[in-house]
Amino acid sequence: MAVSKLVLAATSRKSCKVLLGLRVLAFSATLSAAIVMGLNKETKTFVVGNVGSTPVKATFTAKFQHTPAFVFFVVANAMVSFHNMLMIAMQLFGGKTQFTGFHLLSVAILDMLNVTLISAAANAAAFISEVGKNGNKHARWNKICDRFATYCDHGAGALITAFAGVVLMLIISAVSISRLAQPNKCTSTAAIPSVVP
Repeated sequence: MAVSKLVLAATSRKSCKVLLGLRVLAFSATLSAAIVMGLNKETKTFVVGNVGSTPVKATFTAKFQHTPAFVFFVVANAMVSFHNMLMIAMQLFGGKTQFTGFHLLSVAILDMLNVTLISAAANAAAFISEVGKNGNKHARWNKICDRFATYCDHGAGALITAFAGVVLMLIISAVSISRLAQPNKCTSTAAIPSVVP
């Protein structure tokens, strides 16, 4: 009986470490996506016409703030990374906090909401990135990635890390939901039962 409790405690500690590792990876992915897209900016000068033999030049800047989908992308990734940072802090510094009942349910619900949020943001940014890369002839939207290659490359990198964050948050959400069936899996080391019967 005591040995089975010890095995269960060891298994729960292992699953807590896996959950913590997944949260750290999701935090890193979403934070890096927010930072890369938030700092994404490129300025170029183009010849827009000629007056006689003198070229007329204009300077254009591509920034993430010019597209509402990219602004939503940055805000959503920052919010999801903040959520993961709070969950990491609670798991590391929570002490003897028992995660049961309403606490586990609220964490599972918040994880599901964050999956939805980051998925919506990544998909909206991917749609706008597709328009920026290929344009839309029917709406007469010109592509910009042939002129602002660095801007588009940084945006693509942010999208890749955001979709990695989506996958990680899906796994975290599944683990959070499975923890509802087995409460008290992530308790401090002081709560581990002794081997003595």
